[in-house]
Amino acid sequence: MSKEIEKIEEHTEFEHFELDERLLRGVVFMGYERPTPIQEQAIPPALKGLDVMGAAQTGTGKTAAFGLPILHRVLNEKHEKPMALVLSPTRELAVQIEDSFKHFAKYTKLKVLAVYGGVGYGPQMDGLKKGADVIVATPGRLLDHVARGTLSLDSLKMLVLDEADRMLDMGFLPDVRRIMARVPKERQTMLFSATFPDEVMRLSKEILIDPIHVQIGQKSSAARGLTHTAFPVPAHLKPDLLAEILIELNSPAVLIFTRTKHRADRIQKLLSKKEFEVTSLHSDRTQKQRMAALDGFKKGKFNVMVATDIAARGIDVSGITHVINYDLPATAEDYVHRTGRTARAEKLGDALTLVAPDEEILLREIEKHLGQQMTRSALNHFDYMKPAPEKANSLQKTSGTIGPQTKSFQSSHRRPKIPRRTGR
Repeated sequence: MSKEIEKIEEHTEFEHFELDERLLRGVVFMGYERPTPIQEQAIPPALKGLDVMGAAQTGTGKTAAFGLPILHRVLNEKHEKPMALVLSPTRELAVQIEDSFKHFAKYTKLKVLAVYGGVGYGPQMDGLKKGADVIVATPGRLLDHVARGTLSLDSLKMLVLDEADRMLDMGFLPDVRRIMARVPKERQTMLFSATFPDEVMRLSKEILIDPIHVQIGQKSSAARGLTHTAFPVPAHLKPDLLAEILIELNSPAVLIFTRTKHRADRIQKLLSKKEFEVTSLHSDRTQKQRMAALDGFKKGKFNVMVATDIAARGIDVSGITHVINYDLPATAEDYVHRTGRTARAEKLGDALTLVAPDEEILLREIEKHLGQQMTRSALNHFDYMKPAPEKANSLQKTSGTIGPQTKSFQSSHRRPKIPRRTGR
């Protein structure tokens, strides 16, 4: 008996699902010892071929929840290729899913292929010609291949929509409907999403048949083990405060969110000048640049990544200790998605938010959604009184004068307590 099989018998609790033994070896290879709640609830009905509608916060193991049943069925049912399709809103997430599937299927001969935009068609067409059992795709590029005749969806038996809420947020609903019109009506469909707004609910009624509903924890709740801290600061001092916080943290992996790709670039350049190992991730970067940035962040070449909301949706990096909101997100739901990049799989993490005066309303909406007030904090050595550059020359040099707005900031300041998380 191999050491890997012995380890399965001793340590993994996935055996009761009666998964193919080759997949159990892959589970051990991935370091999984026991199923997460979403896996415990979603895998059994998925193995039976039932439709599943799963809601769980990010980092709870959704990929394995639909991935293991898919791979088990592909291994044990006669089929034409491809048998399964997973739709992803972003290319980064598509690559992450492909990577996870390949690790689960490490001890099999199954072929998993990701197809997505931003790169040439050649390698993807070669992979499709060789035949793939499972396709992971972004909607637009998938339809391109269908139109070119390089991919047929006629043999599909399983379809998954992952991150469905973000997929619709990004405007993919027309593409999703075109795909649905091309796949067999008799199929198993699974839909996974962090949130279920009305548009997602309407889509689920169109594509799912008597689904098994799986929901872990409160809908759209922030991860447990996550602390929330707000840093009130005048808008013009955000860059300086951000740099000081990063110095204070001295963390191996920090993810910073901005509202725009242009600001992400500016913050990256600013931090690079201050000698931080920093990279950025947003839609204006080429696929090669995005993959290099993500790979460098994963491997520790960069300990700071600046990203926009959509680009970061596919980030699944273990060991992110802190998420910093340089700009507040547009909605409380986006705050949950952002901060879900840390405190994953029941680990600890910290969410720090820089709050300018005109963002206080957004902050209160987020706090209402969380059901708690964030701790207000400040760096005791930071100069919150420093005027904006264009106003510096016009201000009177009056000792002790504090404007009402700045005074309100000062009144909430206290000695900082920024938890330091170490290790990836």
